[in-house]
Amino acid sequence: MLQAIGFAFSIVLPNLFLMALGYDMKRRSALNAEFIEVASSIVFNYCLPCLLFFSVLKSDVQILAQSKLLLAGFITTFTLFFLAEIYAKFFISELKDKGVFVQGVFRSNMAIVSLATVFNAYGSEGLGVGAIYMGVITILYNVLAVITLSRTTQKADSVFMQAKSILVKIIKNPLIIALVSAFVYKALDLPMLPEFINKTGGLLGAVALPLALICAGATLNIKSMISLSGLSMQASIGRIVIAPLLAVVVGVAFALEPLQFGVLFLMVASPAAAASYVMAKAMGGNDILAANILGFTTVFGMIGMAVGMALLRVLGWA
Repeated sequence: MLQAIGFAFSIVLPNLFLMALGYDMKRRSALNAEFIEVASSIVFNYCLPCLLFFSVLKSDVQILAQSKLLLAGFITTFTLFFLAEIYAKFFISELKDKGVFVQGVFRSNMAIVSLATVFNAYGSEGLGVGAIYMGVITILYNVLAVITLSRTTQKADSVFMQAKSILVKIIKNPLIIALVSAFVYKALDLPMLPEFINKTGGLLGAVALPLALICAGATLNIKSMISLSGLSMQASIGRIVIAPLLAVVVGVAFALEPLQFGVLFLMVASPAAAASYVMAKAMGGNDILAANILGFTTVFGMIGMAVGMALLRVLGWA
C-alpha cells in the first residue's frame, strides 16, 4: 500500500512542479496572457497531435483482442459524460463553465499518469493493453469534448446548425485527425516513416505536456481551486470519486480479467487530462476553471488511484 502511494506521488510530482513553475512565473510577471494564449495554441495544434500520432505508431495495437475492455471503457466514459451533462444542465448557469465542467468529469489523464501506472503494475504486457485503450478512448474523449464545449459556448442556433458546427469541429480537431491518421497508417501496414520525421515529431511531442502544464499553472486561481462551493471542487469530486467507483462497477459487471480490470480502473481514475485545459482554452471555454480542476485532481487524484488499486488487489480483481 505504502509502495503504491509512493509510486503515485513519484509520477505526479513532476506535473505539480511544472504547474507550480507556471504559477510562480505568472506571479512574477515572467509570463503574460499573450504568451499563454499563443503557447496553448501551439500545443493544441502541433505538439499534442504529434505526441498522440507517434505514440500510437510505436505501440503494438491489436484492437480486436481488447474488445471487451474497450466496450467497458466506452460505457464508463459515456455514463460519466451523460451524468455530468445532466448535472450541468440543472446546476450550472454559465455557458462557458458547462462544457469545461463536463470535460473535467469524464476526461482522465491517460497519456501521462495512467500509462505510467499501468506499466508499473503490469509491465510491458499491461503497457500494450493500456496503449490500445488510450488510443481508442482518446478519440472518444476528443469527440465528446468538442461536442460539449461547442454546444455550451454556442448561441441559440437551430439544431441543424449546431449539429453541423459540431461535426465540422470534430472533423477539423487536430487531436482526432492525429489519432485517426495513426490507426489508418498502422492498419494499412505502411512503411516506417523516415528517421528525421520521427525525430521531429518526437521533439514536438515532448514539448506538449510540459508546456501545457506550465500554461495551466499560470492560470491557476488558488482561492477558487480550494473553495468547497466552487465548480472546480464539484468537477473534481466527479473525477476522483465518482469516476473510479463507476469503473469498479463496470469492471465487475463485465467480469474483466485482473489485468483488464486494473487497466480500466487506472485509465478512468487518473486526474483530469492536461489536454482538457488546452482544449478548453482553444475552444473558448473557462480556462481558469479547467486549470483549477487540473490542479486539484492532480494533487488529490493520485491518492485515490493508489488506494483504489491496493483495495482491488486485496479483492483479487486487479
